[in-house]
Amino acid sequence: MISSIQDLIIYEDQDLIVINKPYGYFVHKSSLDAKSEQILMYPVRDYVGSHVYPIHRLDRKTTGVLLFAKSKASLIQFNKTFEERRTVKTYVTICRGFMQDEGIIDYPLKTESGKSQEAITRYRVIHKSEIDLAHKNFSTSRYSLVMFYPETGRMHQIRRHAAHIFHPIVADRPHGCNKQNKLLGENLDIHHMPLHAISLVLLNTQNENAFSFFAPLPPEFIKTAELLGCQLPAFFSDPNLFFLHKISKP
Repeated sequence: MISSIQDLIIYEDQDLIVINKPYGYFVHKSSLDAKSEQILMYPVRDYVGSHVYPIHRLDRKTTGVLLFAKSKASLIQFNKTFEERRTVKTYVTICRGFMQDEGIIDYPLKTESGKSQEAITRYRVIHKSEIDLAHKNFSTSRYSLVMFYPETGRMHQIRRHAAHIFHPIVADRPHGCNKQNKLLGENLDIHHMPLHAISLVLLNTQNENAFSFFAPLPPEFIKTAELLGCQLPAFFSDPNLFFLHKISKP
């Protein structure tokens, strides 16, 4: 459970509060998680002292930058930014296998009702690793440390797109590889999916940076990366280096 919401605050002003979302928390209550007590919106509300409004969503197993508006007026303003796609979202994760250095996944995804929706994700590989862990007919296991840039916001988009190109995110359930997940769980005690929303940039109507938010990697992600031999670059731990590095979409 969260000991102090203040430790998770990335940014706050009169309209907005930005949180580094921890693993295992739902953003808000819904029919899918009616019995869960791990609802992030509640401690944020209690800290602010009034109702807060999620501007976007992160999966329960996804960590990182998460925005809450402090009023309905602010919510409408920020929702417009997202609807007009004046955002640059960057996620970091670890995928099975050696991926191409960069690419675009343009593959429609279906909603729960079966409706097909446009879904586009760009990616760039930061590091590739190979460790002495036998898997199937191979004496080693290979992994890619990847930055993903979703251009649309479909449910589980990055997870489903990674699986679609046969490079599922490690420890992902249900979209990942069950055999790989079992291998990592039994041999390396890896059970948490490493998917982190490391940065979110909001653009103004002139497509200039209005806000730039950065969330450091959680300890569990760092531990998983070390176990899988992935070298984390210095700019993953320093927002100044990160934005100075100008990591752009491929």
